[in-house]
Amino acid sequence: MTRRLDVVHATPQPRYVVWELTLRCDHACHHCGSRAGKARSVELTTTEAVSLVRQLADMGTNEVVLIGGEAYLHDGFLQVVRALRAAGVRVQVTTGGRGVTIELARAMADAGVQGASVSIDGLEETHDRMRNARGSFRAGLAALRRLRDAGVPISANTNVNRLNRHDLDALYGRLLAVGVSAWQIQITAPLGRAADRPDMLLQPWHLLDLLPRIAELKRRAHTDGVRIMAGNNLGYFGPEEADLRSIDPGGSDHFQGCQAGRHIMGIESDGAIKGCPSLQSRHYVGGNVRSRDLQSIWNDAPELAFNRKPAVDALWGFCKSCPFAATCQAGCTFTAHALLGRRGNNPYCHYRARDFAQRGMRERLTLVEGAKGAPFDNGRFTIMIEPLDADEPGLREPDELVQIRRPHGLV
Repeated sequence: MTRRLDVVHATPQPRYVVWELTLRCDHACHHCGSRAGKARSVELTTTEAVSLVRQLADMGTNEVVLIGGEAYLHDGFLQVVRALRAAGVRVQVTTGGRGVTIELARAMADAGVQGASVSIDGLEETHDRMRNARGSFRAGLAALRRLRDAGVPISANTNVNRLNRHDLDALYGRLLAVGVSAWQIQITAPLGRAADRPDMLLQPWHLLDLLPRIAELKRRAHTDGVRIMAGNNLGYFGPEEADLRSIDPGGSDHFQGCQAGRHIMGIESDGAIKGCPSLQSRHYVGGNVRSRDLQSIWNDAPELAFNRKPAVDALWGFCKSCPFAATCQAGCTFTAHALLGRRGNNPYCHYRARDFAQRGMRERLTLVEGAKGAPFDNGRFTIMIEPLDADEPGLREPDELVQIRRPHGLV
């Protein structure tokens, strides 16, 4: 889940780490940024992973979120959890939940998992379509119940796009019924497999409707004891910004710029280190723990340091002249790069969409270059300016997005 990190000006330290234990997965989701399915050709062994735990603890890491693929498909999953807890590091797991049996849920609790977030991406039909497997929605809800019953605090996370944006209100009811304590909502960015399906992506003007609805859901959830948190690529600086960004509605928090390489670090399953787990590997990996110690990569790699001295001069396009430029720094780095091929200009912005709308215009993202097919890769879009009331093309889903593969056909 998204964490508050009110330390923009503090010494860079990897306080919050998202660790991809393996790229092996029992889903093949159409929106997966890492194109998970098969394990990477070389992944950290359990011995290497446990050794890395000590380096993280020595650097002051407070919390590690174990992801995949599916983290539980790594042979040393529970050993890594135990090592992290023994080192005093808080352990969370983010999962699709398909393989979370009653036995695994209990084993996770016994090993010391302190929270689990299950990805639920819409109501049943939509979720199963996005997750590319019939029965995935029911398996996700079952995982939430099994983890809850085992004593693991549960939450959910959702990627929002054109397929599921109208599911949110009804989906909240399902999540409330199963007992989640929190729900993180973020935008599907055109990374990995999502880059191959541009029709499923939101257009910037969709934020005009989406952000107020999420803010209203957050206020409603607050009365139910559930916290809804905006992901780092959802916002920014519209009328609902404080409500969306604060832990509870009515707060005064706001987006403080991308924290990649400041207080967030991502670890890929082969030992590659970058400033955020979703950053494009080709551009942002600063080194590998198999050849360098973690501290030196964190301190010295320029690929991790780009956010440490933020400057408006590094921005371009609309974001350079925005009144929130110095604070926002063009929002989420991996999302901006996934859209336009480099950081520093991000059309997924509520303030920006409202600015265009007030002038009777809107921005349309059009794919001009496809992705190559590697984990965390992206294509490139161009921005077209058009009238606000222009016709919206229908959702033309690729054949493979409609014809859900059976589990044995996962790729």
